[in-house]
Amino acid sequence: MRKVLATVLALGGCVAPLGSPVPQSASLSATVLTLTLSDGTICRAPWASAPVGRMDRCGPGYGYAVRVIDTPNLLRQFWSDLTTALGAEGLVVPLAEVVITDPAGIDRVFVSPPPSEKE
Repeated sequence: MRKVLATVLALGGCVAPLGSPVPQSASLSATVLTLTLSDGTICRAPWASAPVGRMDRCGPGYGYAVRVIDTPNLLRQFWSDLTTALGAEGLVVPLAEVVITDPAGIDRVFVSPPPSEKE
């Protein structure tokens, strides 16, 4: 019985989890998409100049698509217009949906800015 248990434990130790890191979060600044993977890797792409593209040098490579929500609520529109009028353009991060596609073709959808913890 001990030999069987020892063999099972030894073989179990040889099995390492195989797989690519998984996207954990995606956020936007005025011009840059920042993607954080489960292994701690952080990747960036210039989403404002290319709202759809690939991050080929990010882990195994990920596709991305950013869809900006053009008609956010009135309070957000007012705040964005006010900061722009005061010369602080880009201070308010875009409200958008970010779709990250992994090499297997699985989409993960994030919103930016992410919902607050209190909601």
